Amino acid sequence: MGSVAVTLKIMPDGLEVDLEALKGSVREALRSAFRSMKEEPVAFGLKAILAIAVVDDATGGSERLEEALAAIPGVSSVETVDVTLV
Repeated sequence: MGSVAVTLKIMPDGLEVDLEALKGSVREALRSAFRSMKEEPVAFGLKAILAIAVVDDATGGSERLEEALAAIPGVSSVETVDVTLV
């Protein structure tokens, strides 16, 4: 088995959510799997966070990551948008 890079789209609850604080929480939730992160404009000033994490293919992939990120206060939804072999 190999490793996969998982790209996750994290939507904040709204415009009032502090994106910098949310990014810090995302880094903490992903721990050693975290690789990179960027903001993506959605609409009307709302921005999503795209985070990339690398995990072992045998561990079940993105479900555990999605659950950990969805538990962060201020997160409205989490979606896996891409999975690529590394």
